[in-house]
Amino acid sequence: MEFQAFIFLYIIVIFSSIIHEYSHGWVAYVLGDPTAKNQGRLTLNPLAHIDPWGTILMPFLIMIISSFSIFFGYAKPVPFNPYNLKNQKRDTMLIALAGPLSNLAIALILGLLVRFSIFPLLNDALSFVVLINIWFMLFNLLPFAPADGSKILAGILPYPWSNNLLNLNPFVGISVALMVAFWVLPWAALFLVRLIIGA
Repeated sequence: MEFQAFIFLYIIVIFSSIIHEYSHGWVAYVLGDPTAKNQGRLTLNPLAHIDPWGTILMPFLIMIISSFSIFFGYAKPVPFNPYNLKNQKRDTMLIALAGPLSNLAIALILGLLVRFSIFPLLNDALSFVVLINIWFMLFNLLPFAPADGSKILAGILPYPWSNNLLNLNPFVGISVALMVAFWVLPWAALFLVRLIIGA
């Protein structure tokens, strides 16, 4: 992939991550937790969500090491205090679900613009944004801690299964999630993108 394409990918991933994290904070605020707002994170300003390692250094190092064939990065997670929630288990699940749903919303809105060719000159670029957000949604739905999917599944499972899931070693969870992400998710993401844009 050319350098210019990777820069475009970088921008899309970062802004999609910011909307993702903002959605977590907004739902937490609606459910009674003002932590994100009090820490200045309930904003779409990129500067509030940049993580020096995950947003800047790591993505570019991975791009350089992989000769621009792999990209991975993330925004700074939005904090929340479960003790401010009326129903900790249910509300934590809803907060976690908000992030992936925000990416799905982006994909659906832009995908419909592609499907009906509202801006035909932008179809290729918009399709790429749809793909990134679908992949991002699927990755965050994986049921491995610390991905959002682990908190969503924990909200459904009975105790003590939910506790065991959330207490899973993060290194193990991330390792399994990355393997699934690079070997399985591309196929699932392409299938969903075709459904959305009608390709």
